[in-house]
Amino acid sequence: MNSSASTSDRQDVGKLLDTVLALAVDMMDADRGAIVLQQSGQLNVVASRNLPPESASSLTELSSSIVRKAVSTAAPILVHDVQADPRYGQAASVVLHQITSVICAPLFMHDRVIGVIYIDSRSNRQRFTDENLNFFDIFARIAAIAIDYARSYSELYRDALRLQDEAQQRWRFEEIIGQSPKMQEVFNLMRRVMHSDISVLLEGESGTGKELVARALHYNGPRRDRPFVTQFCGNLAESLLESELFGHKKGSFTGAIADKKGLFEIADGGTFFLDEIADISPTIQTKLLRVLQDGEIRRVGDTEARRVNVRIISATNKSLKGEVEQNRFREDLFYRLNVITVKLPALRERQSDIPLLVNHFLSVAAKRGQNTKRITPRALQALVNYDWPGNVRELVNTIERAYLLSEGDTIDVGDLFIPEAEQLSLRRRTLKDFERDIVLKVLKEYGDNKTLTAESLGVSLRWLHYKLNEWNASKMKDEKVGS
Repeated sequence: MNSSASTSDRQDVGKLLDTVLALAVDMMDADRGAIVLQQSGQLNVVASRNLPPESASSLTELSSSIVRKAVSTAAPILVHDVQADPRYGQAASVVLHQITSVICAPLFMHDRVIGVIYIDSRSNRQRFTDENLNFFDIFARIAAIAIDYARSYSELYRDALRLQDEAQQRWRFEEIIGQSPKMQEVFNLMRRVMHSDISVLLEGESGTGKELVARALHYNGPRRDRPFVTQFCGNLAESLLESELFGHKKGSFTGAIADKKGLFEIADGGTFFLDEIADISPTIQTKLLRVLQDGEIRRVGDTEARRVNVRIISATNKSLKGEVEQNRFREDLFYRLNVITVKLPALRERQSDIPLLVNHFLSVAAKRGQNTKRITPRALQALVNYDWPGNVRELVNTIERAYLLSEGDTIDVGDLFIPEAEQLSLRRRTLKDFERDIVLKVLKEYGDNKTLTAESLGVSLRWLHYKLNEWNASKMKDEKVGS
């Protein structure tokens, strides 16, 4: 949790306690005062008035006997002449600090005493009266309600910050797994646009992680404290989508039994992620263009325009430019949405990331299943060779299924249930074959850059050179024998 925010919460509650105590001392014309709360089984002074700074946080300056009795009896106490009272007059604090009159009232929270508010006088034995006691008791009960509210608000605020921090941690860039050149391009572009409010268009096949990128942009940007709202736009009836996005007025259509706030209003100040934007109708396109141009929406059946301030991140698995060329999408809206385009590569275009993704998904599965499993080189080779039409989403499902169905602590080719694995299981290959295939695939993906290839594979550059020379020599030998 954000430690500075937690400190701010404590300061806010402390200011309230100081204000309550100052009112009590001034209204009762007392010399000194304190608010004492029960914390971890002990009584601690949490606010004080006119007490020496060096002892303001302890009970030594107060009549601790009166404080403890008010707590134990849950009743207010008034003592006109403390020094003459046999119950309290011999106490060291009373004698030392020449306390003459005291009023002490319990602070209740849900019928439970959480502490007391205490004031005293050292100059006038008749300063406090029975009427003062009744008033002070009522004041203490009201003060306790205010303290309870402040505590509850602080707890809710801390919970909100904790959830926000968890969201930010969950949607960090580090949670988007990838070291391939194509993913590095994506990361670089994300870093350049995440602190701005410009519209971003995410293009990529289904399952490539477009919503994951949208969330990372939001939770790492200036709107992170505001809502992140998503809406899937594909295969939805125009009337339903229009009502969801813009809201509606009571009676505007059958079933509209009350005014409804649309998602644009809910997302006000934050980010709105529109998934499969290419599928929206011309009517919705026109209304969305107005939001982007003027920052205004109008609920269905309403004449009143409402202002909204949202950042739009849209996504599509089609070529939006192609949709414009086919006259299925407004060109002016396309340019409003397409300020920055982030193209997410298909998994088959970044095969070097597959081992990283597999290990990550296995770790996630192990945390849920309490059992660590490893994948064999043959199985990993099958995953690297597979085309992955469902992209990362399909890979996640494959690993989760293999984790559940595999016996023991090893996942092999037969546990994967993908076509490539079935073909691979029909032919015998050595571990060296798998090693060579993976290295050469990664080397090709990095454009024959050996340094980047070695870093991606987690091996030394010297080892990579040795292996490449070894395989090249073997290939030349085979060609010589064949000739």
